[in-house]
Amino acid sequence: MDLRDTLIRLREDTGMNRREFADYFGIPYRTVQDWELGNRKMPEYLLRLMIYKVETEKLTAKDRKSGR
Repeated sequence: MDLRDTLIRLREDTGMNRREFADYFGIPYRTVQDWELGNRKMPEYLLRLMIYKVETEKLTAKDRKSGR
């Protein structure tokens, strides 16, 4: 799985649309869109930080359902 696919999966796991996801992380919408469409490659370290933040704040739908 490449960075693009991982980013899309992360966003979908949070239940956010692109706009909400971009706003949550303080990243311009157009940048997130370009990353997801493969027009630009996102830095790997940034994706790791985003995953860490999502996991730490328990933003995935799975975590919300289990009451964590």
